[in-house]
Amino acid sequence: MTREPVLAPEVLEERIRELPAWAIVDGKLHRELAFRDFSEAFGFMARVALIAEKLDHHPDWSNSWNRVVIDIVSHAAGGVTDQCLELAMQIEALVPNRT
Repeated sequence: MTREPVLAPEVLEERIRELPAWAIVDGKLHRELAFRDFSEAFGFMARVALIAEKLDHHPDWSNSWNRVVIDIVSHAAGGVTDQCLELAMQIEALVPNRT
């Protein structure tokens, strides 16, 4: 199996503009979310888990009551790859729109 290449810093800086709610923190894609309650947060995580499993690319994340913190990096490649950005984009599509 070939490893996906790590994105160059300038490429990553440009591509992350497509995900304005995300940041690069400690070399990882990072997002923090707050939900109405634990049930909504956990349901969100369950939906993300299905996507992550399908992509075979799993986030580092945590949950505390209504908060979910997500970090995405390819441990195999040693940095952020196109697949990391794809996962972040699919996660972002699941975030509830609170208008």
